Amino acid sequence: MKIISVTDKKTKKMFLDVAKTIYKNDKVWVCPFDNEIEAIFDHEKNSYFKHGEAERWILLDDNNFLIGRIAAFIDKNLAYSYEQPTGGTGFFECINDKHSSFMLFDTVREWLKTRGMEAMDGPINFGETDKYWGLLVGGFTHPSFEVPYNPPYYQDLFEAYGFKTYYKMEGFHFDLSKPLPERFQKIAERVSSRPGYEFHHFTWKKQDKFANDFARVFNEAWATFKVRYEPIEAEYIREVLKKAKPIIDEEFIWYAYFEGKPIAIYVMFPDLNQILKHLNGKLNLFSMIKFVYLKRRNTMTRAKGLLMGVIPKFHRLGIESAIILNLRKTMDKKPQYKEVEFSWVADFNPRMKRILLSVGCIPAKSYITYRFLFDRTKVFKRVPIPDIKYHENVN
Repeated sequence: MKIISVTDKKTKKMFLDVAKTIYKNDKVWVCPFDNEIEAIFDHEKNSYFKHGEAERWILLDDNNFLIGRIAAFIDKNLAYSYEQPTGGTGFFECINDKHSSFMLFDTVREWLKTRGMEAMDGPINFGETDKYWGLLVGGFTHPSFEVPYNPPYYQDLFEAYGFKTYYKMEGFHFDLSKPLPERFQKIAERVSSRPGYEFHHFTWKKQDKFANDFARVFNEAWATFKVRYEPIEAEYIREVLKKAKPIIDEEFIWYAYFEGKPIAIYVMFPDLNQILKHLNGKLNLFSMIKFVYLKRRNTMTRAKGLLMGVIPKFHRLGIESAIILNLRKTMDKKPQYKEVEFSWVADFNPRMKRILLSVGCIPAKSYITYRFLFDRTKVFKRVPIPDIKYHENVN
């Protein structure tokens, strides 16, 4: 076997082909767009290269057949915030063979060590945590767009190497054929009717205002828990919206306001994977025509809840409940949608988990983000899980 660095057009294609080889007989897997994966490793397209670096490799067997791949990352804004400098590994794919997988893990480990790292997290993304983050260990059903999917045996490969659970995550499914629980609905209606509160969905006519409001809420909400948080710009939000315009439903993005000021956001997209399933990762003229055809046929019957954020001052006031109530009214007008997947919620966020359970969601998928300490004599520490009791304040 031999490890080869991805450095040119040929090896970039081979990197993409590894996944297509591993999953060629898997009817559940959805091939992501090739150009979306490549963009993650493009210095011009991925802003994380401004404060980090990445490398990737492919693994060939003795007959030069593709049997594995892996990538390594260092986000310098995050790496030194831990007790030991920590890099990352991701986009791991491999045959069911410990020797092969260990070669891949060893390659990342050595690359990170030479750059001063003392641990690695994985499988993770060289970017935001809402994409390609974590290992699926339970619920091997249809994956939503940019949500991890992998063979069950990957868990054994990671843990046999010595990776340990850093934190766990869950994906929640909401069956739209079921009504909201009566108690939840009463709380949500009470919150919605309070003086000073307003709830509005996104519109393209007011996209500049909504982009500004989104950035304001996102920056204030996320800065309270993200290490070395870098504020996002409204222009970045506008670019994301423009890029996603072909699939955006205006009524899937909601804002909460108090006395005219934005205090909360919720973002949901139709699940693009239900169309990507038929495109084999390609974005050419034929696939674009097919995309439009499938979209018009209401192929997307599932939505993916991407994020919800409330600025700290308005926590525990039931704002999330009111947003979900408005969202549910929207979904009732769109009978083609049968379910919503909320992915993912980490075990260090029990408050959000309680909210989803109170709506009637059920845990449907389980993921793990692992950590591997290079010094095997050091004591391993998990992410702390807060012991809190969450109650909606509806008085």
